[in-house]
Amino acid sequence: MTKDMDWATCSHSPSCTGVARQPYGRCLSHLSPEQLADALEGLRPGRQLDLRGTTVDGELLVKVLAATEGRPGRSRMDLARFTGEARFTEVRFQGDVSLDGARFDRLASFFGATFMGNVSFTGARFARQLSFHGATVRGHACFDRAVVASDALFGEAVFARGLSCERARFDGYATFDGAWFGELAAFRGARFGRTLSFRKVRGRAGFESAHFASSAYLSATGRLAATGARADGALDLAVEDCSLDLRRVEVRGTTAIRLTGSHADLESVVLRGPATVTGRGFCTISSLRGAAAPDLSLFGLDLSACRFAGLAHPSGLRLTGCTFAFTSRGVRLSLRWPPLRWFSRRRALPGQHRWRGWTQGPDGPPPPDGLAEIHGEQR
Repeated sequence: MTKDMDWATCSHSPSCTGVARQPYGRCLSHLSPEQLADALEGLRPGRQLDLRGTTVDGELLVKVLAATEGRPGRSRMDLARFTGEARFTEVRFQGDVSLDGARFDRLASFFGATFMGNVSFTGARFARQLSFHGATVRGHACFDRAVVASDALFGEAVFARGLSCERARFDGYATFDGAWFGELAAFRGARFGRTLSFRKVRGRAGFESAHFASSAYLSATGRLAATGARADGALDLAVEDCSLDLRRVEVRGTTAIRLTGSHADLESVVLRGPATVTGRGFCTISSLRGAAAPDLSLFGLDLSACRFAGLAHPSGLRLTGCTFAFTSRGVRLSLRWPPLRWFSRRRALPGQHRWRGWTQGPDGPPPPDGLAEIHGEQR
């Protein structure tokens, strides 16, 4: 047993970390043809598969999966190294699967695979493409700190107990289009080197402190949080019946946010390029406090409870069809220029205020929070 392994390792050489098969004392990759045939005889559908620390080429993997008839039981493949194409297409894992720290030198395909329990790729390294397209995980899936050097394909995948990709790195194109998450999909601190496509996704998602080095296209239902995230390219968001938390998000490219029956918080966002937020149905924004957005357009939103204090670029704000809480029924405004100007006139009756020619009586509600302060004027 080596210093860093919790299993008896192969006696073929001190450098081999493969789990030893008894009574031979060697890993599968270092058994003679006769010994390997005998070891494979011990593999059956539903039985435990142990490849920990083992170097597995394409030929050996084919033999192992054939011996299990594509239905292995509890599978332990931590620190395994797959030197050939690792094709687990349509394999049905009957128990939990662990591939923590595994290395994939070539294609890693789990296309259409089914995991009846949990699966973990914590710290795994994928030198080429990773395909999880159409896979189903009945338990929880974990890719924390995993590194995918090429494209990562998770389209149409099902994660019944959620997905965790915290501090994972996706250097190539990454797609989760059409995926379904029964519980939260967490990407806290993840980095996406190229375009991320997260469209038509069902379920909650969290991208807190994530880094989108290129464009990102996101959608979700229920809840989507991206607090402290950074996008170097364009950011495109489309959510339905969702709570959207974008506090402290920074976007260098264009920003397009489309809300359907949703609520958004844009406090302290930094939107350097042109930005639009469009509402369909009843959609609200709770805060633009401290936001820095020199070119921001809002369409069809309820701003009756929105906080505007500290808005850095009020002259760049455009409102169309937005609602404020001036009366019990609200007043719909379509302002173009100048934006958000609240002022008092000495000639007005005591207690009266004017909003772009509309007079508020002394008994009416106060102006929206922060609007008077935007231009440094007194109410």
